[in-house]
Amino acid sequence: MNRKITTVLAIIIAGGSLLMNCQSDGNKSKKDDFAIPDSIFKDKPLMISKEAMNDIIDNISSPVEMAALIKSTGVPFNQKFLASTKNVDNLSTDFKQALNLGIYGCDLGYLNMYEKTGSILSSMQAIKKLADQLRIGHFFDFNTIKRLATNNENIDSLMYISVSSFNNMDEYLRENNRSDISSLLVTGMWIEGMYLACQVVKEKPNETLRERIGDSKIVLADLLLILKNYKSNSSFANLVKEIEKIKKEYDNVTISVIPGEPEMVEVDGMLMFKSNEQQIIDISDETLAKIIASIENARTMIINL
Repeated sequence: MNRKITTVLAIIIAGGSLLMNCQSDGNKSKKDDFAIPDSIFKDKPLMISKEAMNDIIDNISSPVEMAALIKSTGVPFNQKFLASTKNVDNLSTDFKQALNLGIYGCDLGYLNMYEKTGSILSSMQAIKKLADQLRIGHFFDFNTIKRLATNNENIDSLMYISVSSFNNMDEYLRENNRSDISSLLVTGMWIEGMYLACQVVKEKPNETLRERIGDSKIVLADLLLILKNYKSNSSFANLVKEIEKIKKEYDNVTISVIPGEPEMVEVDGMLMFKSNEQQIIDISDETLAKIIASIENARTMIINL
């Protein structure tokens, strides 16, 4: 599935992209760290290029993609995995609202994938309330989504409208110099997607999902660059500290790339290059357990803001 903006809250919306460099030995290993002095983040936030944002988008799993992967494991839907929406009225700042909007948006993808239309309404109400408070609620077609969910109509239509609503919010935020809000949306989305994946792995070990968790080491580096751009704000600074705790556990994950000869393939009547590189993700049981714990801690912090 394409990782570009095609699914619910597929929104990496602000940030300096840093694609991990590769070493050129026999086996190419993705570089663990790229040192950037914190001094460049101490002044006002930097402007981020559209190209940089697109690079990050390419490396993020959308909520629907993650939900589809979770469903493919055979683990049944679990309401306990989802964040409670009861706390929504206590989210009093843009910072809290944006982070939790990302959380709820990711949960919406999970609900849609399992076709839990009865539970979608509660999630939708929370999302609409937060979006209104962030002054982006006018992009959310709540009435149509409510009708589709209530009548248990076409789940594809329900998912499509949800996607369009979030995409329109994203575009508006970026065009109106509110990339700080966008960065919080995507952080909440990423944390919740990882949290859902981790809960499923704990319940039923799955190699594909385990590798996806390990592969997120690359995305995590990008997220930190985005958030550090706003760390002059104390709330962002505290969030950066929490995300850096996750990164510390990811330092023990090794991602290597074995080169392979590309080949020409036909796609929709056109010839295209297909990469045959093989990615190897080395993540021990101990490291996985620590990553899961750190993500759970970050998620708890966010939903209890």
